[in-house]
Amino acid sequence: MSNNDLAIVILAAGKGTRLKSSLAKVLHRAGGRTLVEQMVRACDPLKARETVVVVGHQAEQVAAVVEPLGATTILQQPQDGTGHAVLVAKRALGRAKYAVVLPGDAPLVRTETLKALITAHRNGNAAATILSAVLADPAGYGRVVRKSETLVSAIVEESQLTDEQREINEINSAIYCFTLEKLWPALGQVKPNNKHRELYLTDAIAVLNAKGETVLAQVAEDAREVLGCNTRADLAEVDRIFRERKRAALMDDGVTIQLPETVLIDPEVTAGEDTVIEAVVQLLGKTKIGARCTIRTGSVLTDAVLGDDVTVEPHCVVAQSRLDEGVIIGPFARLRPDNHLKAGARIGNFVELKKSTIGEGTKAMHLSYLGDAKIGTKSNIGAGTITCNYDGFHKYPDFDREQSFYRQRYGAGRARARR
Repeated sequence: MSNNDLAIVILAAGKGTRLKSSLAKVLHRAGGRTLVEQMVRACDPLKARETVVVVGHQAEQVAAVVEPLGATTILQQPQDGTGHAVLVAKRALGRAKYAVVLPGDAPLVRTETLKALITAHRNGNAAATILSAVLADPAGYGRVVRKSETLVSAIVEESQLTDEQREINEINSAIYCFTLEKLWPALGQVKPNNKHRELYLTDAIAVLNAKGETVLAQVAEDAREVLGCNTRADLAEVDRIFRERKRAALMDDGVTIQLPETVLIDPEVTAGEDTVIEAVVQLLGKTKIGARCTIRTGSVLTDAVLGDDVTVEPHCVVAQSRLDEGVIIGPFARLRPDNHLKAGARIGNFVELKKSTIGEGTKAMHLSYLGDAKIGTKSNIGAGTITCNYDGFHKYPDFDREQSFYRQRYGAGRARARR
């Protein structure tokens, strides 16, 4: 299905006052990314001709997130409602025939669900198609009122529901597909007849229906996809679902996760077959883990790269470091950024590394600090070793040149401390 006639409009101008935060709502994070980034990434596989993000509150910060992903930003100032936001984006949509309009705070929606929405809209020759969901408890949401099994008559906000309409459990997700030649005239007729004096996109549905246009509703298979993030509790729930999805994907790929509900994994993390992740582990950023690795309880890895058969013992912290095949670290080891541990190296308890290269088979087993150091192969760093290799002007990282002397005098590869 070609989407060269499709545009995406993401409404991300609001502040989100119910979050009680100085940060714009769409810049809050769930599932390891900002809400607005999650939205743009969900839409990207649709290959629309344009992706437009309508910004307002903290516009520069929002633009800095979405523009590197290929989206165009349009400023809505003042912010006079969702209908006004879509009108602000009109020029940027160019020659698009259809538009999918989404809020910036519903990040759980899947690409497959959006594809189904677009297909239903095209096949039904509709002016508008609403993504809806059926909830056991629809409190707090506007309801989708149908006039037949397939056709929608209106979206009614909760405050305006009749007693009979309160029994409806099909809710509006605020995600739509519109035929633009039908939408623009309808929005032109929408009036700000509400206490906020704003133009609401939902009112365009009633206008279209009054004109006899076809308005459909496509029910999402998983109602959780339409969850918004209006409160901190909402954010926590959305984050939990994202994490659940990621863990399930890794387990489907052959990774064992013990007590998965306690493990936090960011979206870009990868892990090879037969790797075991124990309870209360965090795998963050762009961490890449090879096959047959073991990450034990309490460890936190950020932007780490692990080869095959690596063991991270309990309660280790690893940041932006590379551990080659067969490396073992911990327990209670800390690897600050820019370390490279070569194959078979062993870093023991209460050892800290920073910007160091540890040679193949080298061991530093106890209570040491190795910073800005290059240590050769099969060395043995004794307990309590500290590299003091800074003279106030320069670092002296290379210990290889005098390694043989120190082997003779102090034992295998014991590193000299420089001043």
